[in-house]
Amino acid sequence: MKKKIGFLSFGHWRDIPGSHTRSAADSLLQTIELAQAAEEIGADGAFVRVHHWERQLASPFPLLSAIAARTSRIEIGTAVIDMRYENPLYMSEEAAAADLISGGRLQLGVSRGSPEIALRGAESFGYVPAEGETAADNARRKTEIFLAAIKGAAVARTDPGRSGISGGLAIQPQSPGLADRIWWGAGSNATAQWAAGLGMNLQSSTLKDHESDEPFHVQQARQIQVFRDAWQEAGHAREPRVSVSRSIFALTDKQDWTYFGDRNQDEDQVGFIDNEHQAIFGRTYAAEPDKLIEQLKEDEAIAAADTLLLTVPNQLGVAYNAHVIESVLTHVAPALGWR
Repeated sequence: MKKKIGFLSFGHWRDIPGSHTRSAADSLLQTIELAQAAEEIGADGAFVRVHHWERQLASPFPLLSAIAARTSRIEIGTAVIDMRYENPLYMSEEAAAADLISGGRLQLGVSRGSPEIALRGAESFGYVPAEGETAADNARRKTEIFLAAIKGAAVARTDPGRSGISGGLAIQPQSPGLADRIWWGAGSNATAQWAAGLGMNLQSSTLKDHESDEPFHVQQARQIQVFRDAWQEAGHAREPRVSVSRSIFALTDKQDWTYFGDRNQDEDQVGFIDNEHQAIFGRTYAAEPDKLIEQLKEDEAIAAADTLLLTVPNQLGVAYNAHVIESVLTHVAPALGWR
């Protein structure tokens, strides 16, 4: 299967020896530069991860708009925005604006988000869940409001005293087609099924709930099938998209070997999230191109997905990360039929 291949950056920044991103400005500007480089070498997507309270990327819409203004072809997106931290109506305005600036290239991944260092961090932003509402329920409720808003639903009423009429108001601007380019970052089979029912595409990361004794890639492939079955059952007119994220490094020169020569993992890792949810973490692939090709042929989830997001070590700089992406595009993807 031919695949769209993009990168996913967390945008780490630290003022430490060896880091090319010593400040937030470095991280933001270099993400824009990497998106430009990725477009030039033929990649299909530039995606960012959103984390609050940490030295990572946190405000996606200014960044995505800047990338959009500096590129012309590449898809731009998130994987993912934590909806607990969002005002869904204000977010719908920002998403539509970024999509219009990009010419309809926005691919917006949303979800409940990952564990964080802040205690009830979203509440510090002023977003307090309803009584008895879990964090996951809160994120899903806000997502449903957001989806309605970008589809043009009336989400407010006119003031008859000022307008002379009584009617509904939709968020402005609207960006046609954006609703078909919203993705849900699913951590379980059940949430993948829920996303399909609402007509969202599926993003599946390098970890998911540990729901069987099978390897990570098999569990992830099963999650994708659950999603596609639910999509068909819902009767949506269009075909859905599915992305998976992977850490993949083709060892082609001395620098690659120095950084990642000892990173290839033969086994998945199992741990706990929030001390209660057991999760399984996918392996890192790092090998010479011929070995890498054989390893990736066995990954059932990559085979099932139409989009592959390469997680990049952004602190190693734009030039090296462009090399990482290009190595996969030129040394690996053609042999696997992805190009």
